Amino acid sequence: MTDLLIDTSERVLTITFNRVDKKNSFTQAMYADMARQLTAAQTDDAVRVVVFQGHPLVFSSGNDVADFLSAPPVSEDAPVFQFMQALNRFTKPLVAAVAGPAVGIGTTLLFHCDLVYAGDNAAFAMPFVNLGVCPEAASSLLAPQRMGYGRAAEALLLGEPFLAEAALDMGLVSRIVPPTEVNALAQRQAQKLATKPLASLLATKQLMKQGQADLVAQRMAEEAALFRRMLGEPAAQEAFQAFMAKRKPDFSAL
Repeated sequence: MTDLLIDTSERVLTITFNRVDKKNSFTQAMYADMARQLTAAQTDDAVRVVVFQGHPLVFSSGNDVADFLSAPPVSEDAPVFQFMQALNRFTKPLVAAVAGPAVGIGTTLLFHCDLVYAGDNAAFAMPFVNLGVCPEAASSLLAPQRMGYGRAAEALLLGEPFLAEAALDMGLVSRIVPPTEVNALAQRQAQKLATKPLASLLATKQLMKQGQADLVAQRMAEEAALFRRMLGEPAAQEAFQAFMAKRKPDFSAL
């Protein structure tokens, strides 16, 4: 079974996460493929919009932990970092349809999307501290900007999940619909965008993000350097060992 379903229709490229049995967790191969898809779509005249979508029961649970631990991102050009950089460089509209859990990068990638629609079962979480690491995908910058510092602190320092209504209130999502309708809504909105003049879409997105791309890229690099270092430290080792053993981590001595 293909972990990513790729479809281009009527100038919309749709990337569907297709590992429902693994809660749509991401592997390094998936990150590499998504980075390639975004890079190619950037210069492809047949693509004006990209849509990320999952299943009505789950958007993404974040990293596939076993795959992550077998090949941790120890270099700047690791696939996960390539994907993050591709998100930041992408100048065409990005749309996401989120239903069910969106954990870790399942949430942080949404800060780079222009339109995000959620099922009423959506649950967002950024539990990096609970894993002994730090935020990624420039979420340490973008979450406070979007959510306000207080709510970003709850989400990032406590790692506590928040639901669709809270995400709507803070502006992370634009609309909430039943889970079985969210992918179709995102597709309809993407089709609307695809009929508009590309030059106008690009100019408008560029103006809204004026000066942000370089700042985001810098923050991504800072986060990535810390993330790579922290992966080898005792807190992360304890967190991941506990996860694999299905027990609660013990940070009392750390």
